[in-house]
Amino acid sequence: MCENQAFDHSEMVWIDSGVAVIGSNHFYPEERPARRVEVSGFWVDRMPVTNRAFSKFVDETGYITLAERPLNPADYPGADPAQLQPGALVFHQPQGRVDPQNWHHWWRYVQGAHWRKPDGLTDALTTLPDHPVVS
Repeated sequence: MCENQAFDHSEMVWIDSGVAVIGSNHFYPEERPARRVEVSGFWVDRMPVTNRAFSKFVDETGYITLAERPLNPADYPGADPAQLQPGALVFHQPQGRVDPQNWHHWWRYVQGAHWRKPDGLTDALTTLPDHPVVS
């Protein structure tokens, strides 16, 4: 939403600007380096945004989530172009004990998964309209 566009703040709270540390030097290489960034103040909803409310936002603004956007092959050098399809990580319950250091045991990239179809198949807007939006 544009900063100059009027909207209802009654269900929102203001978060002041400040400095935050993002990233980590201790876990995954893609999170390195940890760095300080300045964050502008912003409004945030008091409660989780539902599928119904997010659908209204999408209808009014034409917003397309990252999980719905085409992937740029230049951002993924060496990747198989057939694999570069929009999607999202989807949780899958492991069958028994797994190595907690390997997230691949319970998260899988699913082509076609996004906020409307968080598992890649089921229409959340129809089945779970008042649940928090995901993906």
